[in-house]
Amino acid sequence: MKSVKLDIAKTGIEIPAAMKAKAQEANALLHSGKGAGNDFLGWVHLPSSISDSDLDAIEAVAARLRAKADLVICIGIGGSYLGARAVLEAMSDPFKLLHREQTQPTVVFAGQNISEDYTWELLDAAREHSIAAIVISKSGTTTEPAIAFRLIKAEIERRYGKQEAAERIVAVTDKARGALKTLATQEGYPTFVIPDDVGGRFSVLTPVGLLPLAVAGVDIRALVAGAQEMERATDASVAFDENPSAIYAATRNLLYAGGKKIELLGSYEPRLQYINEWWKQLYGESEGKEGKGIFPASVTLTADLHSMGQYIQQGERTLFETIISVVKPAHEVKIQSDAENLDGLNFLAGKRISEVNRMAELGVQLAHIDGGVPNIRVEIPEVSARVIGGLLYFFEKACGISGYLLGVNPFDQPGVEAYKKNMFALLDKPGYEEASKAIKARL
Repeated sequence: MKSVKLDIAKTGIEIPAAMKAKAQEANALLHSGKGAGNDFLGWVHLPSSISDSDLDAIEAVAARLRAKADLVICIGIGGSYLGARAVLEAMSDPFKLLHREQTQPTVVFAGQNISEDYTWELLDAAREHSIAAIVISKSGTTTEPAIAFRLIKAEIERRYGKQEAAERIVAVTDKARGALKTLATQEGYPTFVIPDDVGGRFSVLTPVGLLPLAVAGVDIRALVAGAQEMERATDASVAFDENPSAIYAATRNLLYAGGKKIELLGSYEPRLQYINEWWKQLYGESEGKEGKGIFPASVTLTADLHSMGQYIQQGERTLFETIISVVKPAHEVKIQSDAENLDGLNFLAGKRISEVNRMAELGVQLAHIDGGVPNIRVEIPEVSARVIGGLLYFFEKACGISGYLLGVNPFDQPGVEAYKKNMFALLDKPGYEEASKAIKARL
């Protein structure tokens, strides 16, 4: 089963031979490790490097957490959070909490914000549940997850004592150094390693993503198998015209060169909304440098046609769309006939809702093209763990190629430190005394 079928026919782009050659060179650089940011290329061959024993170890610890808790709190931010949440949302029934019988532990997320209300409400809701935690941080000192972990760790220790807490807390962190690694060693927490050569936004197929997903009951073996298939399909040995990641990377760079500065990622399946959020970090953090980069935005359709649709259709012509199109829904619901037909929908009687959704998708595509919005179509056969694994790797490989085509290092993020310095100065963190005086004077 091919997990991604790419269609660029509605972009108006014909990729010249020179761009094809550049994309192939960029892909070769990723595989040879000779390009910019080559210290962070472990993700390129990550799927094929995951062994059965690696998955056995993750599944064993996940089973222990599942046996101990009906609520598992996953603590992390950015790449330590978005990948797991993206897959979990895609694979979950959005109404599972309405079902009387819960067959899987509920996985919730903390440390991705500094909202006092969010934190209070999480801790309040957790009082009714048996809890465990997965804390994900390479350093252990990132502000948002460190605050959340301090509070959740204290709650677990208060309830169960330190010895039992060590059975209910798992750390995913650096292999040798950092505050969280030190604490995990002192307290005897089970640990998994965040590889040194895999940056956070590329880490969903490491224990960062695989452990919380396994706890939630996602088939991580199928997820990895799908990524392995896409790794082979986008290898440096694959011809450009057969490589979906290379084609996507080249197309979006050609659109950017032609004045399309914003890319809207959308889907007609709301369960893929957090795939959008994961994708926005992946591309925004990888390409937004040196005054360059396509701005990654997203829409959830058809809902956003009733809010953003006017701008997309007739606003400034600086955007293009990439639509993730799902061929086969998991369930079937048909529209019934109504004797009075007051809503005028009897012409749809007998049709599946997916048929209506598909016609909406195709109609919108044509309208947007007519309105000057080029459209890339990323078709996936279904929403399953195997397909989503392939989709994630497809976007990762395309991101690496695209960054090199853009002429930036797609594997660093120097700009994210600026706000931290200001925040620490405003909070009077030790060592920031001079900065604190200066920034408070500015305010």
